[in-house]
Amino acid sequence: MTLGRYSPLYPTHMPLNPLQKGAVALLSAVGALMRPQRGDLVAAVGETVGSGLVLPALRDRMRAHPVGRQILEERPRITDDTLDACRAMPPGTFGAAYSQFMGDRRFHANDRPPVRFVDDEELAYVVTRAREVHDLWHVLFDCHTNVFGELALKGLEFVQTGLPMTGLAVLGAQYRLGPGDRELLQRHYLPWALRAGSRCADLLCIYYERHFQDELEQVRKEFRIIPAPPPPQ
Repeated sequence: MTLGRYSPLYPTHMPLNPLQKGAVALLSAVGALMRPQRGDLVAAVGETVGSGLVLPALRDRMRAHPVGRQILEERPRITDDTLDACRAMPPGTFGAAYSQFMGDRRFHANDRPPVRFVDDEELAYVVTRAREVHDLWHVLFDCHTNVFGELALKGLEFVQTGLPMTGLAVLGAQYRLGPGDRELLQRHYLPWALRAGSRCADLLCIYYERHFQDELEQVRKEFRIIPAPPPPQ
């Protein structure tokens, strides 16, 4: 074993040996199930559980797509500066809708936890990109940030990306729901997630920053977005 093998590959990287990574995965998974609002624990699970095959496949999929390849080359970031620019965009645009979504919830784009445990600099960017565009997916798919909205969007993410953590989040959360809520999720929201995730464009291969000034409905139409269903009456 050489020291270079465990040298940081990017500023936030925390190199771990296999035993350490396994411990982080186990402890983070237990903590995330007990306290799903802890974004840092959920993120750690996503970086350490079952992503070794999925992340390279996502990266290769982006490389094979002209826009995805450009995103990997240019590495745009969704930050608070992006959000500030969207605040000045006309009503009805994608950017204005994103700004309102974030402002109504007092969210900040810079609040996403950094990638720490992915042992490849390019793959770390893929994870970063997926995290930073998550709130844009909320806007495009009109998903609420309540339990049903988050789980429905996680289901859609699993269909789109195959990342184990997204599927585990849906599976694990069902044990925390009551029978009525569990049935509502399974019969109403998850079928939508499967349908919408299968029909829409590759969400990691959309250069969102180029569409902020477009009308929201136009963006939805262009990328075959099916908005989430309203709660049943």
